[in-house]
Amino acid sequence: MQRVLLVKTSSLGDVVHNLPVVSDVAAAFPGVVIDWVVEEAFAAIPRMHPGIRRVRPVALRRWRRAPWSAAVRSEWRGFTTALRSERYDAVIDTQGLFKSALLAHQAHGPKHGLDWASSREPLRWFYDRTYRVPWGQHAVARNRSLAAQALGYATAPAVDYGLRAPAMAAVWTPPASNYVLLLHATSAERKLWPEAHWRDLGAQLAARGLIAVLPWGSPAELQRSERLAEGIPGAAIPPRLDLDPLATLVTGARAVIGADTGLTHLAGALGVPTAGVYCATDPAATGLYGCARAANLGGIGRPPAPAAVMAALESLWSAR
Repeated sequence: MQRVLLVKTSSLGDVVHNLPVVSDVAAAFPGVVIDWVVEEAFAAIPRMHPGIRRVRPVALRRWRRAPWSAAVRSEWRGFTTALRSERYDAVIDTQGLFKSALLAHQAHGPKHGLDWASSREPLRWFYDRTYRVPWGQHAVARNRSLAAQALGYATAPAVDYGLRAPAMAAVWTPPASNYVLLLHATSAERKLWPEAHWRDLGAQLAARGLIAVLPWGSPAELQRSERLAEGIPGAAIPPRLDLDPLATLVTGARAVIGADTGLTHLAGALGVPTAGVYCATDPAATGLYGCARAANLGGIGRPPAPAAVMAALESLWSAR
């Protein structure tokens, strides 16, 4: 096995969940070359894995705004031309959606994907080989199983995300090094942890001499950060940060507490003590998985209490 192309475009958490595949393939085939097709907004994530040779960004989300414009047609031609300039020994679509299957179909090399019973969409005709990957497994396990079947190797019991945060000058430095990131934002209203709980937790952190740092990525999230900061002594709000400086900020944190969002998975994959707070989703399917120092709390209709989150953090710290 000389060259492998992985196709996993989005979202942030899904991209993080695909990182162990890179570690598995690199361990199974020393010297293998691995490229990755990913949405441009998340390209920083696979670039943090030393096993990736080339990231091939795609802009489907942006292109959908004006799919027939001359600019989009030109960008699509440029992407496909660059992709087809390489011949791969295996093209593996771990996304299992029409958009990812279409992208995989553009590449030169045998195409591998999920069979009809294992994916949400009927994609069989896009692939040369398909594989059964049972539902009910965590997303990380499903990704690893598909790649292992496609390339013919056995997965190791341990999960290795392989991330190396970029060494760079911080765009923003917290007021002190003893800080905890509170990732309160998430993609759906139902996944949000109540603001009163965040303020309660922040006050408990402040009582322990820890600074609560409240990142944000949209005007609505900034407003929430500002509301939360009003009730948390000493809280700090950074400027809007891209993924690279965010990853650097994560690695310097004493801990990360996050809602069901991709940044929480990134923190866990980077090995930082991380507590995932779940209110409307099942952490058994998409929670923190295989991380050295992480805890999942709550579940569907069962948001955890701030005291339970604080207790989980204390346990993670004491286990260091």
